[in-house]
Amino acid sequence: MRLEPAMGFPERGQPGIFWLGQAGFWIETGSHRILIDPYLSDSLARKYAGKANDHRRMMPPPIMVEDLPKPDLVLVTHGHTDHMDPDTLSTLAQRFPDLPFIVPAARLGLAHERIGPTASLTGMDADETLAPLPGLTLTALPAAHETLERDAEGRHVFLGYHLKTDAFNLYHSGDSIPFSGLSERLASLAPDIALLPVNGRDEVRLTAGIPGNFTLDEVISLCRNIPYLIAHHFGMFAFNTIDPELIDQAAAALAAEGAYTHLVRPIAGEHLRVLA
Repeated sequence: MRLEPAMGFPERGQPGIFWLGQAGFWIETGSHRILIDPYLSDSLARKYAGKANDHRRMMPPPIMVEDLPKPDLVLVTHGHTDHMDPDTLSTLAQRFPDLPFIVPAARLGLAHERIGPTASLTGMDADETLAPLPGLTLTALPAAHETLERDAEGRHVFLGYHLKTDAFNLYHSGDSIPFSGLSERLASLAPDIALLPVNGRDEVRLTAGIPGNFTLDEVISLCRNIPYLIAHHFGMFAFNTIDPELIDQAAAALAAEGAYTHLVRPIAGEHLRVLA
């Protein structure tokens, strides 16, 4: 398997991965179209207008929500607005009333508020596995957005997802930092492709109420046995990003070493074709 950059949105039936910005991706499995954590609005810029971290977009949406084709399934990893965006998700639910959404069971009530009271929502918790579409096996994993937070019923607030398809196996971590047992979970699932945030974390952001994610070095270490690592969660908000050139430098260093893992920086407006 290899990834090859191509312009524009992936064609139906051609396996590919299209970055929507932040942690958002459109996944073409060859059989199904899966949407993960789309943030295609300016809802956070309106919410934080005039504040220190004003959440103005550094990049425009590569496609507007009104122009998205109908996905077969939407996955949401947690309740933060850049992942569970009411402007994006409610618009999708209005356009496609039968569209199924999978969300953390711990945030099912919030999802109904954000997406719509009549939306087709299924809640998942970590370590649960579903077959939501023919040929797709979906497993929820815990994620630690600074901590492995649980609700009053013991359900994980932050999730990642592993997608097993006929074309490839893919892991989207959601927002997370390293935590005990994650490497072992990934070894057992054996994804071909990992989508991981690289914006990092520090005390300044945490004090301001901005929980952190993996650093670039941490994701490279975590994915040393995974063929492709696609970095994300950069280039959206100026207060919570890293220089994309650092990703390119790390990718070049891995290639020069002949490392097993290929690090890829996605580019808005392009997609990565998944070739056998």
